Amino acid sequence: MPPQQGDPAFPGRCERPPVPPRRGSAGRAEGAGAGAPGGRGRAGGAEGRGVKCVLVGDGAVGKTSLVVSYTTNGYPTEYIPTAFDNFSAVVSVDGRPVRLQLCDTAGQDEFDKLRPLCYTNTDIFLLCFSVVSPSSFQNVSEKWVPEIRCHCPKAPIILVGTQSDLREDVKVLIELDKCKEKPVPEEAAKLCAEEIKAASYVECSALTQKNLKEVFDAAIVAGIQYSDSQQQPKKSKSRTPDKMKNLSKSWWKTYCCFV
Repeated sequence: MPPQQGDPAFPGRCERPPVPPRRGSAGRAEGAGAGAPGGRGRAGGAEGRGVKCVLVGDGAVGKTSLVVSYTTNGYPTEYIPTAFDNFSAVVSVDGRPVRLQLCDTAGQDEFDKLRPLCYTNTDIFLLCFSVVSPSSFQNVSEKWVPEIRCHCPKAPIILVGTQSDLREDVKVLIELDKCKEKPVPEEAAKLCAEEIKAASYVECSALTQKNLKEVFDAAIVAGIQYSDSQQQPKKSKSRTPDKMKNLSKSWWKTYCCFV
C-alpha cells in the first residue's frame, strides 16, 4: 500500500510508514461468546433487535478491513478509501438473534461535514487508530472524541488499536525510525481509553483476526446496554401523564369532600 501523508494538523510530520501488501487471511479466531456469528454480509433485513455500531478514525487505519474481515472472513488486498458503507452481522446473544449494523465511515477531512449524518441513533462507536501510526493515535483525543461527543454526548466508545500484526514488522519499524517514531505503546493506549472514558480498549489485527471477534463482542454488549438504558427513561416518561391524571382525580375528590 502506498504511503499515506501525515495528518495535516501536524505540519512537517513524516509520512506514515508504508504498510506491506497483505495477501489472504489467517482464518477466524474460534469461540462463540456473546457475539457468536450467524449470517453475515452487507446490510440487509434480519430478525431480532438491532445494534448500530459506527466505526470512526483517521483514513487508512484499517476500519474497512476490520468490517470486511469480520463479516466475510476475508481481507481486502488493496487500499480503497471509503466514503460511507453499511454492513450487517446477525449474531447470537444469550440464544437470541441480534442484528449488528456496521457503519464504516470516511476519516478524511473532506468528509467532516457529511460524516455526522451517520451518527443518528448510534448505540456504540468503535474509535480506531493504527498502532503503527502515532498521528492517528494523537487524533483520537484531539479530533475524534470531540466530534463524537458533539453529536452523541452519551453514546459509549470502544477504543480500538488496529494493525497490531505490524508492531514487529521490520519494514514498518525502519520507516517509523526514520521519522523518529515508534509504535504506540499498549500502556499509552489503555491510559488514553481511561482519559476519554471509553468502555474498553482492544488491540486487534484484521489480517490475522487476533482479537477481532473480541472487538465486536465488546461492541455488541456495550451497544445493548446503552440501548436499554436509553429506553428506560422513555418508559417512565410515558407513565407520567397517567400518574398526573390520577393525582388530579385524587385531589378533586379530596376537594369535593371538604366542600
